[in-house]
Amino acid sequence: MLRAIQNLGCSSSGWLLWKPRTSTSGGFSFISVSTRPFSYSSSSSSTRAARTNNCSFLHEFSACKTPPFRRFRARSESNPDAASASSSASVAPQSSSSGNVRKISFCQWCGGPTKHEIPSGEGKMRAICTVCGKIAYQNPKMVVGCLIEHDNKVLLCKRKIQPSYGLWTLPAGYMEIGESAAEGAIRETWEEANAEVEVLSPFAQLDIPLIGQTYIIFLAKLKKPQFSPGPESSECQLFALNDIPFNSLAFSSMFVTLNLYIEDVKAGKPKFHYGTIKKRPGTSPSDIHAFTLDYHLQS
Repeated sequence: MLRAIQNLGCSSSGWLLWKPRTSTSGGFSFISVSTRPFSYSSSSSSTRAARTNNCSFLHEFSACKTPPFRRFRARSESNPDAASASSSASVAPQSSSSGNVRKISFCQWCGGPTKHEIPSGEGKMRAICTVCGKIAYQNPKMVVGCLIEHDNKVLLCKRKIQPSYGLWTLPAGYMEIGESAAEGAIRETWEEANAEVEVLSPFAQLDIPLIGQTYIIFLAKLKKPQFSPGPESSECQLFALNDIPFNSLAFSSMFVTLNLYIEDVKAGKPKFHYGTIKKRPGTSPSDIHAFTLDYHLQS
């Protein structure tokens, strides 16, 4: 569903990427990528005023004084820590962000005690069962949801559960085993807003390495103009773009997604966005302004 975008290299102004053309002539088309990470400052009294005083969300972010852009590592780059141990071993590059990893004391298969060490050929500490020898891998959680367009408004839900109780969000939640990302987004929308929707296209993928989550948000439309709060919501409401409660959003991912959507609406052309939300360590989920948006790609 999501087209693979492959890295060709970089120029002085940014990364050059290619993606397959849909035309019969074949070939590749290029998109450019900003080489500055975006950051947000909550010093202004209201987000709406901030958007009025700045040309755009993207311009506001790119104009901030932030550390230099961290280049993507090439796949052939080896782990420097493992290089001394084995110069011939092929080791995957390590992420610059060390996410929250919980300690696993017992094997999830046989219940035996685990030991923690780096398996041969890998670069991360793993929990290895001392009885059956199986390795417990901790992988990111996939969060899927819908950005629902209806009469030039978007549908938001007010959360009735923690975290971020009483704050607004797009209908979204964890993807379940056995369903596709789009199916999960449709299901979550029904559970949180009692709304039947049709997925139109993928809109954004936002990775949050610190907490081990990846968000995939789809543009969608209502099949019927009916919705109501589900068990996890206290309210559901359609908001005009100028009335979106940016100061009462539940998560940084929602803040980024909705701002990107507004920029696309202003430009008159929907895009697909990818970015990495770098949360400031130690901040709560509801502290939606404590982040930078790195590696923002759009096509």
